[in-house]
Amino acid sequence: MTQPVLLEVQGLTTHYVSARGTRVTRAVQDVSFTLHDGETLGIVGESGSGKSTLALSLLRLLPPAARIVGGSVRFEGEDLLAKAESEMRHIRGKRMAMILQDPMASLNPLFTVGDQVAEPLRIHEGTSRRGAWDRARGLLGAVRISAPDMRVRNYPHELSGGMRQRIVGAIAISCGPRLLIADEPTTSLDVTIQAQYLSLLRELQRAQRLAMIFITHNLGIVARMCDAVAVMYAGRVVEAGPVREIFNAPRHPYTRALIESIPRLGEANGRLTAIEGQPPDPAALPEGCAFHPRCPVRLEKCATERPRDTVVGAAHRTACWLHG
Repeated sequence: MTQPVLLEVQGLTTHYVSARGTRVTRAVQDVSFTLHDGETLGIVGESGSGKSTLALSLLRLLPPAARIVGGSVRFEGEDLLAKAESEMRHIRGKRMAMILQDPMASLNPLFTVGDQVAEPLRIHEGTSRRGAWDRARGLLGAVRISAPDMRVRNYPHELSGGMRQRIVGAIAISCGPRLLIADEPTTSLDVTIQAQYLSLLRELQRAQRLAMIFITHNLGIVARMCDAVAVMYAGRVVEAGPVREIFNAPRHPYTRALIESIPRLGEANGRLTAIEGQPPDPAALPEGCAFHPRCPVRLEKCATERPRDTVVGAAHRTACWLHG
């Protein structure tokens, strides 16, 4: 049975504009996707593909130089782009939450862990200070931090990177949001801690019936964590669909190249497949398909005409002239 639609994004376009308006960086271009209740969507691509800007656009947390110039973002049926900033402050943390790549960017070094985990409860739910601290201890236990009675009195610098990331997770789930956006949350963790953290996120998702958007460049994490995946290149989604279908039958040359670049057991003597060239400058994108200068199977029209989305399977679409 298909779950209800939680988030619907249509044609979202975000640009960065220089102070004098002479340089426009097209960070996110015409991005569309749908996320259902309890579903996990992975967003993958190389650095600079627009993944983090997309996440910040959804929450309307963009820096001053960035502008959403087109599209719509509907969350639980409400148009977030039409909301006043005061309304968005009630949505962030309460109904939508985000885990950033660097936990120290989320944590204030001047306040204790307990104060920071309790703060959303006091702001969004009006919980008393004592009540919020009691719940903060419970939340630390939920994210598997030992001795929560002691840890609530610690400051962020007194904790390991893995513990800080768990605390950020506790803050994110404190008010029971419907949607959790995780932006490269395991990049700074070693492999063992990373695996433990991913298992924890899975458990929290099931326990709280969360929908998740998982932003990463690691396709192994996507295979483990996600139901569907959207592949971004130069600000656009070039392929999207169910994880199993994308991995078994990638249709876009960029997706295929990403999958082929994953190291495999038993191929120690082989060479890794690299993607030739570099991603384009978002302020000076090539005509046609942005991937065509690096594409080994490009057609003549790829250099002059941008491909439209083409349906290639159940819930599977790609923007490539090979299938257009």
